[in-house]
Amino acid sequence: MTRTLYAGGQVFDGTGTPPAGADVVVEGGRFVQIGSGLDGDARIDCTGKTLLPGLIDCHVHVMFSGIDLLRMVQTPFSYPFYEAIHNLRVTLDQGITTVRDAGGADLGVQQAVADGLISGPRMQISLNMISQTGGHGDDWMPFGASLPLLMEHPGRPSGIVDGPAEMRRKVRELIRNGADVIKVATSGGVLSARSDPRHGHFRDEEIAVLVEEATAAGRFVMAHAQATDGIKLAIRNGVRSIEHGIFLDDEAIEMMLAAGTWLVPTLAAPRAVLDLADAGAGLPQTVIDKARMVVDIHVESVRRAIDAGVAVAMGTDSGVGAHGYNLREVALMTECGMTPGQALHATSLSAARLLGIDDELGSIEVGKRADLALVDGDPLDVATLGARIRSVYADGRLVAAPGAGREHPVGQGEAGE
Repeated sequence: MTRTLYAGGQVFDGTGTPPAGADVVVEGGRFVQIGSGLDGDARIDCTGKTLLPGLIDCHVHVMFSGIDLLRMVQTPFSYPFYEAIHNLRVTLDQGITTVRDAGGADLGVQQAVADGLISGPRMQISLNMISQTGGHGDDWMPFGASLPLLMEHPGRPSGIVDGPAEMRRKVRELIRNGADVIKVATSGGVLSARSDPRHGHFRDEEIAVLVEEATAAGRFVMAHAQATDGIKLAIRNGVRSIEHGIFLDDEAIEMMLAAGTWLVPTLAAPRAVLDLADAGAGLPQTVIDKARMVVDIHVESVRRAIDAGVAVAMGTDSGVGAHGYNLREVALMTECGMTPGQALHATSLSAARLLGIDDELGSIEVGKRADLALVDGDPLDVATLGARIRSVYADGRLVAAPGAGREHPVGQGEAGE
């Protein structure tokens, strides 16, 4: 069995310690030694570079490539599956070796990656977001019909439910179809033309049933929660992570701290909507207006949560805009008060803890799976981090080598974040 030595560089191990000089030895797809003066059968020169653990994005949509309703209605049903191949590959180019898909990807996409049929990060999938009638996942439009972002199919059933009995059945159906995590919308949102991100959705008995069923099956629950009431509803019923968290107030932050609830800010998401609008994407004016309304409020809410010590994991909402710019979210997190080291920790070991995979991934530690990203220069210079990823490894195998000449991601260009 080959011992591969990564020598001569810095190591940011993801545990919270600063970068330091060290050698790393990988054998059998796992880290077996970390230290100085190590040897191996094969040597990778890391001079002038830093080794990062394989990074984690906790909120992506690999089946979307920039939200544009006019383009979507003219796109054949199967086309997004082929776009996903590209989206997964350019996500790897960012050093992201694990993602949590927050709606869209089905079991077939996940299995194609796991079997090596297509190249991409490891995936946790949610299939579809559970929503009440008239909620963030309801695609009904004023002309009297639905205009879904993605069509339902046997692997991705509808997520619309009302009442505890329907909720219980829907959670069981999603798990049957392959969901690793259950996603629910406990508030309105920006991208749904007929909902308001300031209004909470569902009642306690409905979310309590959802969490009960998910927990019984060993699944975590993530909540699209922008409205203050919707955030609090999710927290008090045991939801593991609040996605977006735009209208956090002091009480909600205290509730998160007491319950150990995670925040996945997705600071890039409303910016992506505004970039798409500027680029001429087909979006309802109500969506554009809501994105403008929430940008500054979002930043302030996340800043207060970080200051208070809420547990944060990185997520981008990539797919709202283009894929392949995930690490811009790291810089946005520093603008909300995180140090660069803290933001990278939120993108490595903290993210792994949220996903329940920290025993195997998220840090460079002996015994863990050898997921690595090799970056030129200082990883704490987060403003340019995404452009300096040079090679990416999963289980010790080279899976991406973006270098300097990476092709431009599909979708809306720089609008991704």
